[in-house]
Amino acid sequence: MADRNDQKSTKTIPPYMKAVSGSLGGVVEASCLQPIDVIKTRLQLDRSSSYKGIVHCGTTIARNEGLRALWKGLTPFATHLTLKYALRMGSNAVLQSAVKDSETGNLSHYGRMVAGFGAGVLEALVIVTPFEVVKIRLQQQRGLSPELLKYKGPVNCARMIIREEGLFGLWAGATPTIMRNGTNQAAMFTAKNAFDGILWRKHEGDGQMLLPWQSMISGFLAGTAGPVCTGPFDVVKTRLMAQSRSGGELKYKGLFHAIGTIYAEEGLRALWKGLLPRLMRIPPGQAIVWAVADQVTGFYEKRYIHNATL
Repeated sequence: MADRNDQKSTKTIPPYMKAVSGSLGGVVEASCLQPIDVIKTRLQLDRSSSYKGIVHCGTTIARNEGLRALWKGLTPFATHLTLKYALRMGSNAVLQSAVKDSETGNLSHYGRMVAGFGAGVLEALVIVTPFEVVKIRLQQQRGLSPELLKYKGPVNCARMIIREEGLFGLWAGATPTIMRNGTNQAAMFTAKNAFDGILWRKHEGDGQMLLPWQSMISGFLAGTAGPVCTGPFDVVKTRLMAQSRSGGELKYKGLFHAIGTIYAEEGLRALWKGLLPRLMRIPPGQAIVWAVADQVTGFYEKRYIHNATL
């Protein structure tokens, strides 16, 4: 009996299954929440107070540019989320295995945070930064006539950025993106695991399959703290990504210069511009992603891990 229990406790869901579950969750999230992301981006780029709030921003975009404008940048956003969650979930699983106690196989809270931070840094460098640069350049364009728009689509946008600003133009705002994503994922993975245990007594490898609404509650709660803590990084990231190096001297020279400039010109609250739409997007987004991901991994866990050890 002891050998059987030991075998059960050491088996975990393989990283490739975590990656698959995350990518499927990313597709669903992108389709549902793209309009909120467009509104968030427009609010963060609004230095003249053209928009009076979330509702006014959304209705103004729909009225002036058409309803489809609320899904501007969906292709790079959906692709970005699919790849991002695959890399995030997969790399986090690999890093968790690397930092587990070699003797007991247990993962400490500190180890879980380190693995989450590492996964966030990796996704920021490999996927998030270049995709968000393209997405934000597309989202900041205003107007209905395609011939008047500088960027005609995601591929055209990426090519123009590389031609005018060099390859590293796609990595504008990489530093605040690393800080934002690393901190977010360290908190998110730790909080999700904690809420699963506290609310539902769910632990990986126990064969229990959470119901979708249970996963949504845990994911929603886990996704709430990050946006509040990382608001300034997100605003600076958006400003740095939006400015083009082809237009002469850059307004923002880097992370700390941007923070200081925004604070001096617009006040402290400007560093949390777009926080409400982020809170409207990220926690519901995490709820959607985890509802899908937990069903995929739960099915695998129940069929191939728990049943195999009975």
